Amino acid sequence: MKDNMNFYTDNNKLLYKYSPHNDEDWLIKILNHEAEQRVSKIFYFEKKHLVDYSNGTYTFQIGIIDGEYFKIDKNILYTQYDVLIHKSIEITKKIFTAEKDISIFSKIDSIINQQIIIGGEKKEALPYEDFQKLIHDFPTRIELIHYINSRMTNILMNYFHTTTDSEKKLNEYLKKRKQTKQILSTDILKDFEKNKYIFVYEKLEEMLNAPSSYIEKDWQKQILEIILLLYPKYILSLENVNIKDYYSKPTKTTNRYIDITLIDVNGNIDIIEIKRPHDNLILHSHKYRDNYIPQKELSGTIMQVEKYIFYLNKWGINGEKELNKKYSSSLPSDLSIKIINPKAILILGKEKDFTKEQLMDFEIIKRKYANIIDLMTYDDLLNRVKNIISKF
Repeated sequence: MKDNMNFYTDNNKLLYKYSPHNDEDWLIKILNHEAEQRVSKIFYFEKKHLVDYSNGTYTFQIGIIDGEYFKIDKNILYTQYDVLIHKSIEITKKIFTAEKDISIFSKIDSIINQQIIIGGEKKEALPYEDFQKLIHDFPTRIELIHYINSRMTNILMNYFHTTTDSEKKLNEYLKKRKQTKQILSTDILKDFEKNKYIFVYEKLEEMLNAPSSYIEKDWQKQILEIILLLYPKYILSLENVNIKDYYSKPTKTTNRYIDITLIDVNGNIDIIEIKRPHDNLILHSHKYRDNYIPQKELSGTIMQVEKYIFYLNKWGINGEKELNKKYSSSLPSDLSIKIINPKAILILGKEKDFTKEQLMDFEIIKRKYANIIDLMTYDDLLNRVKNIISKF
């Protein structure tokens, strides 16, 4: 016997009536003594949400009518924002749950980082027809069983000759279901991405207008967040990383410290050097033998990262063991740090006042070093973000 559930409105309130199929008083006892209780595997209620309890039936307020939408309380659904559902849509259990009582809005919320809006004329709303397709295409219990059997068969068939063709059964089952090629409107994701980069651009402009107002560490932290957006392959940064130098003093090991390292999706370690910008820390303003040569800030930074890369490579497998032991709590459970030809990213200085000749010489310098995958100025960084925005 299933729980009796129904939804209705009273004035501007959206109410949910719930009747347990067994002991009727268990819920009120919990609400009176605990902060929160999950109901019907979907809603998270506190005592304050309870409007009425009589004759074994509970009435909870789950939202309000706000203009043209039902606004569902984010705390009840465990989402980041209140969920908006257009008033023309009938509120039923099917809107909230998929197969095996999976919370639909909780799943959507784990994928996107903005308010969920279903139906209506709002710009970022998911059309109700697409929402219905999304619900329809949630894997059913039978489909999940076929998936599991198929994966097990692929392993066991290498050892046993009596396995059934579960993959064929899975494909046959999927053919019976009407599959949708596109569920979510890509416009929603594009708008989110565009707004993200506009924010980055404005933040970077603001920082470059007053770099002296930041201490070095805070400056590095802010720029690092921007770099992680521009280089999505990096999933983690580690600060003040202690590495071993066996070569500067042959009689003893020297401890060196890298300000910031980056770990990519495969566990490979790279280095990033972030310097606060000054008017010209890159090239000398006068030529040497008809060339614009690097200033000390640039050449010194390059030499520093080249040495760090040298020390890391020589540290090798012992270094990997030590780093993994030290940072195991910061790493995903299935990822380990690897030292495999580390590379470096350098961010420093400005180039906006360079002549064409200076720009060409700087480009030659940038391409000269095999271990440096990117050497960029802050003008270059700002321009890259601007170009990303222009593609939307």
